[in-house]
Amino acid sequence: MVDRLQSMSVLVKAVDTGSLSAAARALGLTLPAASRKLAALEEHLGARLLTRTSRRLAPTEEGLIFCEKARQILAEVEEAEAALSLSRTEVSGRLSISAPTLIGRLRVSPLLPEFLASHPAVSIDLTLVDRYVNLAEEGLDLAIRVGELPDSDLIARRLGEVSRVVCATPDYLARRGTPETPDELAAHDCLVFADARDDAEWRFEQSGGTRRMPIPGRLRTNSLDAVVSAALGGAGIARVPGWQVAGYIAEGRLVRILEGFERPAVPIHAVYGHRRLLAPRVRAFVDFLVARWA
Repeated sequence: MVDRLQSMSVLVKAVDTGSLSAAARALGLTLPAASRKLAALEEHLGARLLTRTSRRLAPTEEGLIFCEKARQILAEVEEAEAALSLSRTEVSGRLSISAPTLIGRLRVSPLLPEFLASHPAVSIDLTLVDRYVNLAEEGLDLAIRVGELPDSDLIARRLGEVSRVVCATPDYLARRGTPETPDELAAHDCLVFADARDDAEWRFEQSGGTRRMPIPGRLRTNSLDAVVSAALGGAGIARVPGWQVAGYIAEGRLVRILEGFERPAVPIHAVYGHRRLLAPRVRAFVDFLVARWA
């Protein structure tokens, strides 16, 4: 289609200038290249479009009819390209975002009013889901992901990091005792977030490596909010993102335990498609997230 559009451009320029060489110069082509494109167009249409008079090229009857249609098509293509070019410089359009449920609720959603107020031509679709999402298959512009990223063609911008902390209420620890090592968790009621990839085990740093502890779980749920709520109610020991319970720990409602065995913090990234084809609304939102996340 691109070649056909260029062939139409050759025809229109040749009719306007009366010269194939002038048309070639105007389009940045060599004369042989312009001649081949015109010949290919005539062969495709099965009609002669130009005829040479003693002084200049002139369109045939078929050429005149086709030239006018081609002129309209080229004008519409130019208009469409101009509109797309404008849309790629303006922050506008619908932005589709995916984030894990808790992060979306506590860290992304509170930022959206400010971004929307700053960009009145942008609309947002926010999907909160605790599973891996494929941006291309699900029509998403970007996703928030927790943990180390696999190799992919996506661009990633680091937003921050999150640690998993183990905690319980002072009352629970007074009743059941405070575990000093991960092994002692076997004698406790543990509250397990069941949607995580390591939902049947908790991981700790021990002896210079990773210690995987099977956790049967007195309570298993796919909601981190439910885990924290149960922990606050004294139901047992929870392992949750540190910033989710930082306030409760500061208030003394929860006590952080097994700190010496915590795994290193894991990164949080915004991932999106190739930078060269990035829509301005995506670039603007990612820059906004990076600036506001901390």
